[in-house]
Amino acid sequence: MEDEPEAGDDDTSVRIARRVQGLRLQRGLSLQALAQRCSVSRSMISLIERGESSPTAVVLNRLAVGLGVTLASLFEDPSAASAPLLRRAQQPLWRDPDSGYLRRNLSPAHAGAPLQLVQVELPPGASVSYDSALREHPVHQQVWVLQGALEMRVGDDEHHLDRGDCLALTLDRPTAFANAGQRPVRYLVAIVSR
Repeated sequence: MEDEPEAGDDDTSVRIARRVQGLRLQRGLSLQALAQRCSVSRSMISLIERGESSPTAVVLNRLAVGLGVTLASLFEDPSAASAPLLRRAQQPLWRDPDSGYLRRNLSPAHAGAPLQLVQVELPPGASVSYDSALREHPVHQQVWVLQGALEMRVGDDEHHLDRGDCLALTLDRPTAFANAGQRPVRYLVAIVSR
């Protein structure tokens, strides 16, 4: 992405820490109970909630599943006012410390819509795999490639997506994203949960 500021700064870490802890407490879960629900250690969850760890996308996805929310919602600021407009400068940016992928949450938080939009840039040679499982409330995604070519695996199905291609899927099976090319891949993810 052009002229992107460095992502993964303290602001985003603090937002993730507050959001994870707030959702856990809201659901009446202890650290141990959440750890058992999402296969993330109690000590790791504690470090994340204190803002002392930079969790990977895989760990954040497991936490999201355990908390019954989408991954994108972990980047929302729970104290932000509900508004229909989120300016580009206010859109949360985060870089996965493991794969190096950069994600930008495009949708306003708490806008009341069931749709969330996320833009992702996956560096050359990078990949990320999620061990998605059945969720209490189904989560549907559509992935639309804006630039480059994206390799996706959804369960046992493999898909090659070129610029302009769009893939619809339900997050109920392991899902993997990979960039085998020499340039970054940019794609838009539309997420609907009911």
